[in-house]
Amino acid sequence: MNRFGTTYEGPLGSTIHVFRADADTIAALAEVDWSRRFRRVCLDPVSGVITLVSPSHLHENLSGILDRILDVAGSMLAGAAQGLRQTRLRGPGDPPGTGMEADCAFYFGERARAFRATLVESDEAAEAFLERNAPDLVVEVETTNADEGKIERYAALGVREMWRLHGSKGNREFRTEFLALHAGQTPKTLNASALLPGLTSRDICEAVDGVRNSDTDNERAAAVARIVRRRRRDSLRVREDEPPYATAPRPDPGAGD
Repeated sequence: MNRFGTTYEGPLGSTIHVFRADADTIAALAEVDWSRRFRRVCLDPVSGVITLVSPSHLHENLSGILDRILDVAGSMLAGAAQGLRQTRLRGPGDPPGTGMEADCAFYFGERARAFRATLVESDEAAEAFLERNAPDLVVEVETTNADEGKIERYAALGVREMWRLHGSKGNREFRTEFLALHAGQTPKTLNASALLPGLTSRDICEAVDGVRNSDTDNERAAAVARIVRRRRRDSLRVREDEPPYATAPRPDPGAGD
């Protein structure tokens, strides 16, 4: 095992431990129940990186808020949403217990419905579904230097879209970055989500404030729903304002004189 390792504090106050090891060592370490000490664990035999995270209260609060936002917005815009928090995502053939653990991960639409059906069927069916089908969307709440290879790994697994929150402890302002992922390609920055049509970074920041300032689950759901309905109205208004067909140029009265 390569004993190189480092420990540092993330921008939201989380403690992050990063180690490098060979694939066999990482597979062996996957048998350890890391969840007793660390809330976020990445055991990646492909990149040879082990990341153990003790999230700060701010980190966990934002993760929970984003989970709520995606559940409501996904249900409204995609017809169904299924969260996968604290699920380790691994590719076919990767050792059991290894994989990437996003702060939030979601299936939407038909994939959400299909995964729910496997949960009813059996734990084995759900595990098999997860191995065959990467989440549609993953969210990383606290972006650090240890995350440099995550974009490529998520893309290789088949994740379609990734959101990254950029913020810091002591500052309530943050920004959200939307990335479209394709295996073997450079990620494309999106002005708005392709999975949840029309939602922008500004919408997500507004929704975070709305959920954070709400007292009940109903109020939190309503705060997100208002933003989604407004975005739908704006999108519909744009379509209605567009001409239904291209207007042909009028002939020049003087042509042919």
